[in-house]
Amino acid sequence: MSVTLGSVIPTFTAQATTGEITSESIKGHYTVLYFYPKDNTSGCTMEGRDFAALYDEFKKAGAEVIGVSRDSIKSHTNFCNKQGFPFALISDAEESLCKAFDVIKLKKLYGREYMGIERSTFLIDPEGKICGEWRKVKVAGHARAVLEHLQNL
Repeated sequence: MSVTLGSVIPTFTAQATTGEITSESIKGHYTVLYFYPKDNTSGCTMEGRDFAALYDEFKKAGAEVIGVSRDSIKSHTNFCNKQGFPFALISDAEESLCKAFDVIKLKKLYGREYMGIERSTFLIDPEGKICGEWRKVKVAGHARAVLEHLQNL
């Protein structure tokens, strides 16, 4: 079962750079949950920096930002520290959250096919329902587009 606009997010418990994050703990406010392929790669670094640059505006609009990839907590902690990200990064090494949000897709790189995270973002409302969805994300301008969607709700 895949999440869709208007559906309630799946129940989850995940380890993050700030400790445990659950589907229950993100209720009560908006949450931007963005999935990205890999720490310390150019596109993922740029996306994280874009969300970090707008973080105060997201907070002002009543939202928390959380990034998700398959990297370890150690990798995430180093990535956060190096880039100065003010938000948590979830480690989803088992891909349970990635699969619940249907972001594991067949990808191609240099003629090689592999299963990886398709850059995707979900805006979750205070009741835990999807109120915004972006798939096959292009990084440039994306964080701003998510913020504007949130501000127009």
